[in-house]
Amino acid sequence: MDLEKPPQGTAPQRHGAHMAPKDYEPGDGCLAQVVRIPVRVVVLLVVPVRMVWDVLVLCGRAVERVLLRPLGRALAWVFEKVLTPVARAVGWVATVIAKALFYWPWVALWRYLVVPVVTYGLVVPVVWVYRQLLTPLGHGIAWLVEHLLLAPARWIARTLLTPLGHGLAAVLTWLGKALFYWPWVALWRYVVVPVVTYGLMVPVVWVYRQLLTPLGHGIAWLLRALGRGCVQLVRTLLVVPVVWLYRYVLAPVGREIWAALAVAWRIAGYISRAVGRGLKWLVWNLVGRPARWFYRGVCTPVGHFVRDTVWRPAARAAAQAGRAAGAALASARETVRQARRDAWRALIGAPREPRPVVGTAGQARNLGGRQQTQTVPGVAAEPEISLHKQG
Repeated sequence: MDLEKPPQGTAPQRHGAHMAPKDYEPGDGCLAQVVRIPVRVVVLLVVPVRMVWDVLVLCGRAVERVLLRPLGRALAWVFEKVLTPVARAVGWVATVIAKALFYWPWVALWRYLVVPVVTYGLVVPVVWVYRQLLTPLGHGIAWLVEHLLLAPARWIARTLLTPLGHGLAAVLTWLGKALFYWPWVALWRYVVVPVVTYGLMVPVVWVYRQLLTPLGHGIAWLLRALGRGCVQLVRTLLVVPVVWLYRYVLAPVGREIWAALAVAWRIAGYISRAVGRGLKWLVWNLVGRPARWFYRGVCTPVGHFVRDTVWRPAARAAAQAGRAAGAALASARETVRQARRDAWRALIGAPREPRPVVGTAGQARNLGGRQQTQTVPGVAAEPEISLHKQG
């Protein structure tokens, strides 16, 4: 069975030719024809496997949507809103406690006890002794040694010991070469080198070139011939049969099995989808459609009736009661405020009203200076005085 259509414009050559898979290559032999039909009959057992696979996929998606996503969001919220602030607070408290117990006491001990004691009790006296006593004493000792011991020693070495040392070094050098260098050089140059060259190197080179090299070439040719023979033998006895078996037996059988599995998997998918659509139609007609009719025909009118006859009047009555209670509370607050103000006036007395300050006549404003009097509200200011009229 194959759901794929043959290419347009080509008619099947024989009965059942349309059942050949796409990747079927003609000329596979009778073995592929014998294996194809039993394998395709057997692989129809893939249908329940495919249906179980589709059911598991749907269940996994439902579990992921209904359970795993809300659980993950809840865990993320708990982690962000609860655990993170608690961990930060605990970390801050632990840091403060650790600093208070293990850091600040040692810092204070080092800064206010060890450093001052070491600085002013040890370093400052030692530096003073070094600068004021040891440095001048050292300079004096160095000057005495320089002028009393080193200067005569330098003069003696320069005038007497240097020429004597040069002559003695020349004599010892010539004597050492005569005893330890020139005899060994002559022995190496005139005895060892000729003997080794003509007594050992020349025969060894001749043996290598005339005997060992041809012998090695012959052995290498023989080994190459043996290697070619072994390779040809292995190729003839092992590689060629394995290639023939793979090309003409295993490859056609495997290709047919793969094609049959692909066809069976597609057929199982179609069957699984058909079963799923049937179950969906059955659940919709048995549960979904009656539930929708019940919601639209019963729950919606009942809800509208409850909303219009119960909920809205109750809401209006509650709003009116709230407004009445607010007005009563406002009136009570105003009454209490007025009673408190009357009691305060009865105990303390009414506050004094400020008396108006009247300005002095003839001193309203002066053009030559700042304003001298205070203008009382409701009283007209006096006219300005000109300097020319005063003069």
